[in-house]
Amino acid sequence: MTEVVEPGQNWPLGSSWTGGGVNFALHSGSAEAVEVCLFAEDGRTETARIALAHRTNQTWHGHVPGIGPGQRYGYRVHGPYEPAHGLRFNPAKLLLDPYAKAWDRPLLWADPALGHQVGAIDCEPVFDPRDNGPDMAKALVTAPEAFDWGDDSPPATPLADTVIYELHVKGFTQLHPAVPEALRGRFLGLAEPAAIGHLRRLGVSAVELLPVMAFIDEPLIRARGLTNYWGYNTLGFFVPDARYGVADAGRELKVLVKRLHTAGLEVILDVVFNHTAEGDPAGPTLSFRGIDNPGYYRLRPGDPGRYDNPTGTGNALNLDSPAVLRLVMDSLRWWATEYRVDGFRFDLATVLARRSDGTFDPGGPFLSAISQDPVLQPLKLIAEPWDIGPGGYRVGGFPCRWSEWNDRSRDDLRRFFLTRDIGPAGLADRLAGSSGSFRHDGRAPQASVNFVTAHDGFTLADLVTYGAKRNEANGEANRDGAGENWGWNAGVEGPSDDPAVRARRQALKRVLLAALLVSRGVPMLAMGDELGRSQGGNNNAWCQDNATSWLDWTAADEGLIDFVARLIRLRHGQAVP
Repeated sequence: MTEVVEPGQNWPLGSSWTGGGVNFALHSGSAEAVEVCLFAEDGRTETARIALAHRTNQTWHGHVPGIGPGQRYGYRVHGPYEPAHGLRFNPAKLLLDPYAKAWDRPLLWADPALGHQVGAIDCEPVFDPRDNGPDMAKALVTAPEAFDWGDDSPPATPLADTVIYELHVKGFTQLHPAVPEALRGRFLGLAEPAAIGHLRRLGVSAVELLPVMAFIDEPLIRARGLTNYWGYNTLGFFVPDARYGVADAGRELKVLVKRLHTAGLEVILDVVFNHTAEGDPAGPTLSFRGIDNPGYYRLRPGDPGRYDNPTGTGNALNLDSPAVLRLVMDSLRWWATEYRVDGFRFDLATVLARRSDGTFDPGGPFLSAISQDPVLQPLKLIAEPWDIGPGGYRVGGFPCRWSEWNDRSRDDLRRFFLTRDIGPAGLADRLAGSSGSFRHDGRAPQASVNFVTAHDGFTLADLVTYGAKRNEANGEANRDGAGENWGWNAGVEGPSDDPAVRARRQALKRVLLAALLVSRGVPMLAMGDELGRSQGGNNNAWCQDNATSWLDWTAADEGLIDFVARLIRLRHGQAVP
């Protein structure tokens, strides 16, 4: 049925419980009509379809009396279906609220979520009238939650004293024998004393969590029986992913942050604002595409039926748009205030600074907005300073407020110690903080985040064990992943029982770690390198949610762990036994 309700307010965006009902506000500059659809507790039965008949500053809004927290809902947005002109409205598709703070279930979409008929994408896409409402995930109305933060305060570790440990929430604890089985792979598992104790033993000062915002699996990898393990396919920019929760992922993430803070550890979130999980034109209509496709995404100039794709993932959010910029800034402030995180690492950050003409602008809207935001001022901001678009490699090109992943440090440390492709002068520049790239506009050496390995690429053990990648398990005939890794197998490809080869590999791991931890800048360690973790030569394990990616604590190299801990103490000027 259709009802008309009170006008409500156009701010804040999303669903807001007022005590006597819920205010809904959705931004769409191109829509002709918007309906909010309410669903029963079974998550499938649509109980009401309510027109948001009022529009203020391109925001559709209305207040629905008599409902409250826990209400399941979604939007149906009406407008032209003209894909060639960038318009992809389809009210048969229930859409997730971009400002939702929680979903009622993980999102596993199927063909009815497509706005077009299958097989029609290479010609003019044909409108798909199938209703995906019953099977679609629903947003949940939430209320402000009381959480006892106690005397929590951020460690506020200076950048000069920061040592980052990049980890995956599930992979770190899934096989940990001292973590209760029910908590393994979850926020609460990482919050366990055994997990935090290992981080304290190492002496790192911050954990950088691979994406924990709600993300979905790509259909192609699901067809191969795989899933998106890393999580760089975000759709819910305010929603903690339920797969990391036991009962309440949001509350449990707060528990984790509080316990890490108590242990003196900062929490940095790896965030993905460069694209969304809706993908290319053949992808599903789940949220932004059906709400206002030309308003949220970068479309190709002269060909708005296609997306500009500097991300390589099929689409890119348009942060030149005030509405999209507001969405991203609101999301960052939400995680900073609601979850008290200490910083962000921005995936493919060059995309975020591209203007409407595609050029990179260090003084553009996003970088300018974040530089003056009072909520974000105390936080650490780290850019992955590249994308695959024209002029996308921008190492050293971000403003002085930022630190950046320095892949030149990664490559040159490998090239000096493993392949001997550079000489002492090249090594010296990296040990000195890559000043040629970062010493401008008053930037300090801490602008460079140095690393030898990261989640993407060989592990440290594999870097000195394999000369060639072995990614067949990913289902792409070993075509994926970087071909040039600047590694060396110490004379034997793969595992070896030769004592000389094994000793050589141990020495190489240690010298690489030592060079990293004495370099000026901010060092970053990849999860499990200190344990001697191997991925069997897979240098692109993004879809391997299995023992390939999980830490095997029973095989930990205790000597290497102690070596890393001693290096970090040495870096901090502490006594080393």
